[in-house]
Amino acid sequence: MSDSFEKQAALAAASILLETNSVHFRPDEPFTFTSGRKSPVYIDCRRLISFPRARAKLMDLGAEMITRRIGYESLDAIAGGETAGIPFAAWLSERLSLPMLYIRKKPKGFGRMAQIEGEMKEGARVLLVEDLASEGTSKINFINAIRAAGGQIAHTFVVFHYGIFPSSVSSLAAEGVQLHGLTTWRDVLELANERGSFTPPQYQAIKSFLDDPEGWKAPE
Repeated sequence: MSDSFEKQAALAAASILLETNSVHFRPDEPFTFTSGRKSPVYIDCRRLISFPRARAKLMDLGAEMITRRIGYESLDAIAGGETAGIPFAAWLSERLSLPMLYIRKKPKGFGRMAQIEGEMKEGARVLLVEDLASEGTSKINFINAIRAAGGQIAHTFVVFHYGIFPSSVSSLAAEGVQLHGLTTWRDVLELANERGSFTPPQYQAIKSFLDDPEGWKAPE
């Protein structure tokens, strides 16, 4: 894929995250991931659903990335992970003219006990869509659900990839799944620094976390 498209897409997506105030910074009261890890920064991609022009641009970039990296005829369905991935999957499936599904975190406790909603044909090649990827662990549950229902999955797409935890790529690669993301923390920090979006202490606090997320501690 063209490196120029990759970089332009990354910076455009980073710009949208900053403009929509989807980047949150709180070193004194760190955010806690589902894994229990502490972080001074947090990306809230759910906010994007309220910005029609911004989300349209992101989905245009996403559709272009998917067709460039995966191909025009290499997918049979787009599946959104409950809950944040569902709207992005809907918009991408529209752009790519593909059926949409959504995947529950666990099967319904009644009726058909379905974990996947929508019609997925046996052997369908499915793209899993979520809003972001931090450490990649939440994707495994959805991947297993797709395969248990008879689908094939080799790719997952996110708007934002933290890009600082090797496990986010390696854990998915171990499942035979490639992660595709529009932008990362490095892109956001680069653009924010150019624009003066953070104060120097904020910039240094974020950079220290990105450089060493394992060893980062909240300031005393």
